Amino acid sequence: MDKMPAWADAVLVPLISILLAAIISALVILAIGENPIEALRLMVDGALMRSSGWGYTLYYTTNFIFTGLAVSVAFHAAMFNIGGEGQAMIGGLGVALVCLFVPWPHWSLALVGAMAAGAVFGAAWAFVPAWLQAKRGSHIVITTIMFNFIAAALLNYVLVNILRPKGAQDPATARFPEATHLPTFQDMFSTAETVMFRSSPANVTFFVALLACVGVWLLIWRTKLGYELRAFGFSESGARYAGISPVRITIISMVISGGLAGMMALNTTMGEAERLVLNATEGAGFIGIAVALMGRSHPFGILLAALLFGFLYQGGAELALWTSIPRELITVIQALVILFTGALDNMVRMPLEKIFLAFRKGDA
Repeated sequence: MDKMPAWADAVLVPLISILLAAIISALVILAIGENPIEALRLMVDGALMRSSGWGYTLYYTTNFIFTGLAVSVAFHAAMFNIGGEGQAMIGGLGVALVCLFVPWPHWSLALVGAMAAGAVFGAAWAFVPAWLQAKRGSHIVITTIMFNFIAAALLNYVLVNILRPKGAQDPATARFPEATHLPTFQDMFSTAETVMFRSSPANVTFFVALLACVGVWLLIWRTKLGYELRAFGFSESGARYAGISPVRITIISMVISGGLAGMMALNTTMGEAERLVLNATEGAGFIGIAVALMGRSHPFGILLAALLFGFLYQGGAELALWTSIPRELITVIQALVILFTGALDNMVRMPLEKIFLAFRKGDA
């Protein structure tokens, strides 16, 4: 019998962890001489109370959905993919190549092509660590971390020496053709009388991310492959006994994970910058780990966790703009959220389990 209900594990534990992180964050803000209530008001106002703020919040959310889903698929197969950052970088290279060198007649077709390219390039970058883990026993954490640095070096070389236009100074490709430009939320939701999401980078990729959530849910909980992934993650020896190939599951789970991470480039490269630039990922691959942990590796939980981190990113930018609170404090708050939802998860879970067990004994 479970020590506490599934809803408490999925909702109550993360909620209490977030509240504890918020309390500690408030104390840190007090310690630097600022008002935490005013700081929260500014964050909410800048990230949620205006359509432009929502546009930025949802832009960041889109990135974190893709990387969170990527980490979660690997988690289900007991793989810890820390290479989402590098896989997203290489996915961006794939997106850039199809946008620059394929004459697309319309953005919808370009989006489909870029989705395929980003997923294939990201999956290919995840394949090598997966093969090394499955065939040679190399630890997936070590190899994926190493491949992040290799991806950064490779992308830097390609942008500086191959794809940079003649006469340009910054390491970036040429701007993509207009036919590949994705509709922004401003284009989609503004009217003749009202401009919505003014100048925000949110674009149609957000809806692709939502479809990815549905797709991952169907994969993990409604397919034979998803059952095999979960069985392998729960017990490798049991999965072997049931005839599930560890090599196959390791490679497939990591390839799917890398493909999802690579698709993040749709948002940053094709949707926002409309060209490939260096450091476009901005750490989203690592944030995806926290998003997957907080979301309990479930697509709906990942969506909610991605919204929280999107709020923190945009709210933090507002704090840096209007107060003397440094932008780096948001990194501290994110670290506290990760600490309480990940490393200190049992600090919240164990007392709750005792409370629910006590209630059951009382009812009996």
